[in-house]
Amino acid sequence: MQRFEDIYAAEVEADRIEPDPAQAGVLSEFTRLSEKLSEKPPRRGLFARRTPVASVGLYLWGGVGRGKSMLMDLFHANVEVAGGQRRIHFHAFMQEVHAAMGAARKRGVDDAIKPVADDIADGLRLLCLDEMQIGDITDAMIVGRLFERLFERGVTIVTTSNRPPDDLYKDGLNRNLFLPFIDLLKERMKVVHLSSERDWRQDRIAGADLYFTPADASATQAMDKLWASLTGDATPEPLRFTVSGREVEVPDYANGVARAGFWTLCGKPLGAADYLALADRIRVLMLESVPRLGAENYNEAKRFVTLIDALYEARVRLVMSAADWPESLYSEGTGAFEFERTASRLREMQSEDWGTDPDDRP
Repeated sequence: MQRFEDIYAAEVEADRIEPDPAQAGVLSEFTRLSEKLSEKPPRRGLFARRTPVASVGLYLWGGVGRGKSMLMDLFHANVEVAGGQRRIHFHAFMQEVHAAMGAARKRGVDDAIKPVADDIADGLRLLCLDEMQIGDITDAMIVGRLFERLFERGVTIVTTSNRPPDDLYKDGLNRNLFLPFIDLLKERMKVVHLSSERDWRQDRIAGADLYFTPADASATQAMDKLWASLTGDATPEPLRFTVSGREVEVPDYANGVARAGFWTLCGKPLGAADYLALADRIRVLMLESVPRLGAENYNEAKRFVTLIDALYEARVRLVMSAADWPESLYSEGTGAFEFERTASRLREMQSEDWGTDPDDRP
């Protein structure tokens, strides 16, 4: 079995990643897990243990852009697991859980968490969850029992997060009911802080053009290049979440970066709550093909203003292609005067230090 330190060194040598002392400081934890997971599960038999014991997992937390997802993906791609393995974004994972629980209840199952957890655990020994955060009471009430059952079934969990366990679901409704889950995380997972002072995602975007006009093939090509750089050329997945019983979907999402066309986000009846929920789940939005705005698309223009406000307040990075420069996007008609504030924000959001936040909010 190859040590994870050697795998990391090979990536550095090949110029696929830049060395970071803080990242190097956590590599031994991945080597520990690699050694445990490469061991064959206990032999099945009349007197043998039928369920493998979960290894102590890893909860890797730190600020935005420090390389947590990159390290986890490198681990997942190179670990030799004697059993099944899976890597998925935490929000997508919880969406699957909710859907499976709904299907179980339709079959008449009263307590759906146990059978859903068992279905997840079948044939699985390693589960890698990226960007863990708990944003609502429903997830908070499910995730504790879900993880407990996965651990019982011998699933080792590796997760990344922008927050330490004690700050999960901070100030949330009925948070006292969530505290036993935090204790469970600390007991069953090694909590490691990736304390790098360098924001690699911010470095990749610093000095780059973030606003492209006109929104033509050249703009799309430039945004494709930025997408590859920001996500590590990851394969995108849809980002789905529910707001007030309504499902919102962004077609492309990977490693904290979402990408969508103007009409996807502004051509549907979405509002401030939807855009705030989106901003809470992403670090960068790549918004494509914003048209000129005016009376003919007044409702869409209003939604665009609301979207920009939500991104601005959440300090989410914006990469955008549009029919014209901000000051000329909405040049006449009702709402043009009010759009001056949005144009100003669009300009401000292109500055190099935009999106940096000392609190590294989730």
